[in-house]
Amino acid sequence: MTKQLALLLAGALAVTTALAPNAWAAYPGPGRVTGDIGVHDPSFVKRPGGGYLVAHTGDNTLKTSTDRTAFRNAGSAFPNGASWTTAYTNGEKNLWAPDISYRNGQYYMYYSASSFGSNHSAIFLATSPSGNSGTWTHRGLVIESRTSDDFNAIDPDLVVDDQGRWWLSFGSFWSGIKMIALSSSTGLRSDSTLRSLAGRNGGPIEAPNIVKRGSYYYLYVSFDYCCRGAQSTYRVMVGRSTSVTGPYRDRNGTAMTSGGGTEILASHGSIHGPGHQDVFSDTDSDILVYHYYADDGTSLLGINWLTWDSANWPVVS
Repeated sequence: MTKQLALLLAGALAVTTALAPNAWAAYPGPGRVTGDIGVHDPSFVKRPGGGYLVAHTGDNTLKTSTDRTAFRNAGSAFPNGASWTTAYTNGEKNLWAPDISYRNGQYYMYYSASSFGSNHSAIFLATSPSGNSGTWTHRGLVIESRTSDDFNAIDPDLVVDDQGRWWLSFGSFWSGIKMIALSSSTGLRSDSTLRSLAGRNGGPIEAPNIVKRGSYYYLYVSFDYCCRGAQSTYRVMVGRSTSVTGPYRDRNGTAMTSGGGTEILASHGSIHGPGHQDVFSDTDSDILVYHYYADDGTSLLGINWLTWDSANWPVVS
């Protein structure tokens, strides 16, 4: 009788899985990483001479790796502080959610200054010839948001489209994810248009990351709540568009400006609140980078391969 009951339960589970795969599917765990892996909001860039440079939220904001497995702390981009940001951070040195890339023979880092729960925020740009601690030059304010605005200028992400035009997506909560055009020569804002890419009617959405693959630009975002330790509910969602400025739609065709998004990673087992994702191409695979919380509430680095199904939607593996 026990065996029969087990078979019945297994059959019911199989039917449920077939009908709603995301309800039961176990996402893969992060790949093996070692060393200084305490991060929040990580952004990766491959160094032209080999290895990787990682920027992340905090005062000690840089890490390096030679092999994408072992990581070490590499100091702060601004070891003497960033006085131009303190009006937005209530005097704190903690800078948020950097986006790092290598273009035109130098490193670019967009980063945000704010305080928790506030949309009195700003995104700044710094550049460096080497990416090393203390070599970063402040290049100016890119965009700010005020308490009277309906958007939040944090979580920047640079994308360069097929025509060589520079764009910066950003945003958190409020009216959602926005985009502005940048000058490719200065890296700063080039027009006054504020474009909308995604939103949840004021609900939790943030951390945009746009990557071109094949015919599509893919917009990755984080839904739900970060920064609650093991109680965090962050999850990684995606939509795509043939145009960098949208409209982005999920797998079901729902516009991301109407709350759409296809889930590709969420909490599972001892991996809590994975999110603030960064996607890049490496020699072995496309790579998904993110942070997650361990059972004890520690924020850690997560790295997975990103593969693609027959309909060209990303799958975490």
